[in-house]
Amino acid sequence: MSPSRAADVKLAVVVQRYGAQINGGAELHARYIAERLGRHVETDVITTCARDYITWQNEFPPGQEEINGVRVFRFPVSHERDPLRFARHSQTVFYERHSIADELAWLDSEGPASQLLIRHLRAAAAEYEFFIFFSYRYYHAYHGIRALADRALLVPTAERDPAIGLGIFAPVFRAARGIMYNSPEERAMIRALSGNREVPGVVVGIGSEIPAETDAERFRRKFDVRGRFAIYVGRIDENKGCRELFQYFEEYARRTPGGLSLVLVGNPILQVPSHPRIRHLGVLDDLDKFDAIAAAEVLVMPSPYESLSMVALEAWALARPVLANARCDVLKGQCIRSNAGLYYDDLREFVWALSRLEADGPLADALGRNGRRYYGTHYTWPVIEGKYLDMLERLRGEPGTAARPGIEPLPGWFARRRRTQAPASAVIANLPAGPVTTAGD
Repeated sequence: MSPSRAADVKLAVVVQRYGAQINGGAELHARYIAERLGRHVETDVITTCARDYITWQNEFPPGQEEINGVRVFRFPVSHERDPLRFARHSQTVFYERHSIADELAWLDSEGPASQLLIRHLRAAAAEYEFFIFFSYRYYHAYHGIRALADRALLVPTAERDPAIGLGIFAPVFRAARGIMYNSPEERAMIRALSGNREVPGVVVGIGSEIPAETDAERFRRKFDVRGRFAIYVGRIDENKGCRELFQYFEEYARRTPGGLSLVLVGNPILQVPSHPRIRHLGVLDDLDKFDAIAAAEVLVMPSPYESLSMVALEAWALARPVLANARCDVLKGQCIRSNAGLYYDDLREFVWALSRLEADGPLADALGRNGRRYYGTHYTWPVIEGKYLDMLERLRGEPGTAARPGIEPLPGWFARRRRTQAPASAVIANLPAGPVTTAGD
């Protein structure tokens, strides 16, 4: 999109929570996109007053503020998350035959539910040419796209977990004006689930704020880290594969005296084992985080569910190899397409791969160089920004969803309560699986 044409476009990025100190994957993704697109087109953010993704408690004041040059409009969450209610609804929709009403109750219980935010979107529809929604599974995206499909771009950030199998989401994937996918695997999964091939879509992913220089020795001095180590960066959580990582690493350490240590960076939801070769540094600022990655021998990504791993891309940008969980199609696919990482299915493969990366310096260096090239080709900011601006240009020149049948209406009161929906976990089990191995994502 040329600067002259971009000048008259106004966008809104709509996301579940937002802030300079909020570093969740989708939320950080949304902030980067808002700030980067704001250099080309007028861009606002519409979000909730929540800071914490577990409680969704209103912590930020409602109203308008400015963060890094972007206007942010906040609206209160209607209720905090009740963990027991959410767990009960999750059990029903993921593992039992259920109704559309059950799925809508699950969506409300997951949060953050904000009727005021949805009301604002409807009132502001004429003010913005496009609304970019992050992430598909939350209240604001579902109800916002149903209200504004003709102006809605969706960044799904979809993982291969049971939520994607809920029946309420397929019509949203078919109705959005355009979709910005994180990976070829995410695109293949959503297309298989929803049959939305007619919706314009592009695999774009996300860039990162990579520093011009890093200093591994500065990190070692500051945190008194000695010896060679693997690093994990992210939320230390069972859902991120960390419990299994601890089990696997402890066995690796038993078999390889004098091998790598494991350094953990991130917020602990799961207790970190007391082990002489496992060290938790807590949450680090960006300078220290990038220094830590640069100092590591390898980044370990144990998560079985990812739509795109920003930290894996950051490791590749710094020429560090990645060791990934092969049960995550996205991570396995990226390792194959980049030729910049190894992957493991079980304990035996984890121990072998980590031992190989520790012992074979030329292999690790070659994987790191491949990763840097891969990042430069697909994930630098000029590439990412260009894909967004090209999509906006394309959609401005095409008829909107008004020329299509429009979003499918919800069934009536009685039909909505019939138990016609298969368990979401069964829907997922029947979807095609596996990495996309062709290059060019």
